[in-house]
Amino acid sequence: MNVNTPSTNKPIAVAMSGGVDSSTVAAMLRRDGHTIVGMTMQLWNQRRLPELSGEGATGRCCSLDDVYDARYVAETLGIPYYVVNFEKRFEEQVIKPFIGEYLEGRTPIPCTLCNNFVKFDPFHELAEGLGADIVATGHYARIRRDEDSGRYLLMRAVDSSKDQTYFLWGLTQSQLAHTVFPLGEYTKPQVREIARSLGIPVAEKQDSQEICFVPNGDYASFIDAYFQEQGIPREATHGSVVDTEGRKLAEHCGVHHFTIGQRKGLGFAAGEPLYVIATKPAEQLVIVGRNPDLLRAELTARQANWIAVDHLAAPMRVAVKIRNKHEAAAATVYPMEDTSRFRVRFDEPQRAVTPGQAAVLFDGDEVVGGGWIE
Repeated sequence: MNVNTPSTNKPIAVAMSGGVDSSTVAAMLRRDGHTIVGMTMQLWNQRRLPELSGEGATGRCCSLDDVYDARYVAETLGIPYYVVNFEKRFEEQVIKPFIGEYLEGRTPIPCTLCNNFVKFDPFHELAEGLGADIVATGHYARIRRDEDSGRYLLMRAVDSSKDQTYFLWGLTQSQLAHTVFPLGEYTKPQVREIARSLGIPVAEKQDSQEICFVPNGDYASFIDAYFQEQGIPREATHGSVVDTEGRKLAEHCGVHHFTIGQRKGLGFAAGEPLYVIATKPAEQLVIVGRNPDLLRAELTARQANWIAVDHLAAPMRVAVKIRNKHEAAAATVYPMEDTSRFRVRFDEPQRAVTPGQAAVLFDGDEVVGGGWIE
């Protein structure tokens, strides 16, 4: 059963970011006769850490301009509109874990943390307070209900170039049961055309590219500025860059400046391409090697969330994505004694398997489940 299109007489709460996608969702549902209410989440005060703002700090989601645009769209549609302040929750459940992961030598995905802990459960709670039991968002994904198992399935979007299931693997059955993704059946050009036809004032607005709290993707500078703002003294972070034989090649100013697969900014010149293949925060070591050193045939993942199945009872053939832009690779996933973890063995070794990123498992278009790479 397709549950991308809501069948309810109750109000629907639309998560409005101010962009073309969520604005089009609101307009489509309004056009189709649904009673809707628009809600925008204020997640991060972008006046904080002003030293990070510069001429290039544009294109971030959830900006003050986005809130203005969302309100303007709501006024244009003639729907009730609210801004809800989730800044404290966002800082506790996204910002601080993000920083902690980076300092431990992992590369986290804040958008997934935000979806898991901020954008769905508390948003649903607020929606219920307004009499809405369904939340609609502008994510490119699809939801189906399997009539045989009764489970809600998360499916890839029709537009593979915009598919966002990699960031949604942490959604629970309860969250999926009360969420709709109306854009999952459309391509981005089709969505823009719908927006134009419905008179949406942000129909031509550019998509956001940057994480809302990290201008220009400079994670390390954000971490340094955040610690300075909080008055938290930093432990010594200087250490050595070494090769796979342990030979020292250079000095560095913190492992949080490096991620697996990184080639640029290593701090020294080499006669051949070298890449970060591992970091050891406890020893302040950054280990570099050649491209073949980045290949891994296996991974383990923690904090598993299963969607298509209740749990993993036996080895299963899947396709696995280890980054959002990674082409899913054929593999077998194995259950582990600790049921919150699983092991993946790839048919062919994969490049730059990065701790802190997600391993998302697919069976065709279905998301089987996922977990955080260890």
